Amino acid sequence: MTGHDKFLEQVTALLPALRAFGRSLCGDPARADDLVQDTVLKAWTNREQFQSGSNLKAWLFTILRNCYYSELRHRKFEIEDPDGVCAGQVAIAPDHDAKLHLRDLSRALQQLPIDQREALILVCATGLSYEEAADVCQVAVGTIKSRIARARDRLVELLGDDAALVTGHPGVGALADAEGATEPRSGGL
Repeated sequence: MTGHDKFLEQVTALLPALRAFGRSLCGDPARADDLVQDTVLKAWTNREQFQSGSNLKAWLFTILRNCYYSELRHRKFEIEDPDGVCAGQVAIAPDHDAKLHLRDLSRALQQLPIDQREALILVCATGLSYEEAADVCQVAVGTIKSRIARARDRLVELLGDDAALVTGHPGVGALADAEGATEPRSGGL
């Protein structure tokens, strides 16, 4: 197997994680797919710059994150749909509770500041360590931990009584209310 084949195989294995991270950033599956496509294209074009033995996942996530921010800068010149008329016409009502909870979580995630959402998704959903997430975001590890704690607390506020249903952790809402959410919570969102 050549070096290019091995690189391609490793990148291909990370596509689901890249799609999930892209979707968490922009909230739109089609845009997320475009971000992943741009990421893979840039990674392939610059594969010689990747240092063998370093963390490919973190490198790809950094490329995706940079693509997202570049897209945001360019999108400020596009016309939005502030009243949601177009979006309302393509919305499909979910057919069971799990879809409703997932939708609620997705909406709550989109209400988080981007830096908190990004840190939460990198660590809790994609499985990066605090250190790896700090490298991707180019901040200190403590900053990542702080962003995650604030993001979790805000999600509990936004989701209210449904927080336990959405996160899968019974008593999440009660824990945050009773203890002031001072202890870090592990696993899940």
